Amino acid sequence: MKAPFTSFLVIALGCLVQAQAETPVQSDFQQYQFTGRWFSIGLASNSSWFQENKQVMKMYTTVVTPTEDGSLEVSSTYPKLDQCETRKTLFSQMEQPGHFSYTSPRSGNYDEFLVVETNYEEYVLLFAKMSNVGETSTMVMLYGRSKQLQADLLEKFTQVALAEGLTQDDILILPRTDLCMAESV
Repeated sequence: MKAPFTSFLVIALGCLVQAQAETPVQSDFQQYQFTGRWFSIGLASNSSWFQENKQVMKMYTTVVTPTEDGSLEVSSTYPKLDQCETRKTLFSQMEQPGHFSYTSPRSGNYDEFLVVETNYEEYVLLFAKMSNVGETSTMVMLYGRSKQLQADLLEKFTQVALAEGLTQDDILILPRTDLCMAESV
C-alpha cells in the first residue's frame, strides 16, 4: 500500500515541477496592443534584492514602445526617496510572440519575460526568470492601465504567483503614490 502512494506522490510532484517550468504565454499575443503606459500594481519574487527592498517599494510607471525589429523599449520611472529615477531597457523578441529576453549591458545578467495573460485594456500578468550574480529567481508582475484594479485581478495575480512556487511572503501589492506618475520618457 505504501509503494503505490509513494509512486503517486513522486508523479504528482513531477507534474507540479513540470507545470512550473512551462509557464504559458498569452495565446495570440498582439504586441501593438501591449504597448503604451502601465502602472505597477503587484510584484512577487523570491530574489534576495526584492526581499531586501520590498518594504520601501511603491507603485511606478512603465511605458512600452515597439522598435522596428519587433523588440520592446521599456522605460520605467520609480520613486526613489523623494526623486524619480527612470531606467530604460530593451526587451528582445524571442521566437514565440509574448516571450522576451533582456541581457544587462553592465552585469551580463540574462532575464526572460513572458506575457502570461492580458486583455490589453485593463491588466497584464507577466512572469520572469532572472539570473543575478549566481542567483536564479522568479518574479510575477501585475500591471494595470490605471492605478487600481478590481479585487478579482489581484486574486488572480496572487494565485499565479503561488502556482509559480512563490509564497505569500514573496507577494507585494505596491502602495499607491502620486510621486513619479507623470508620463515616463
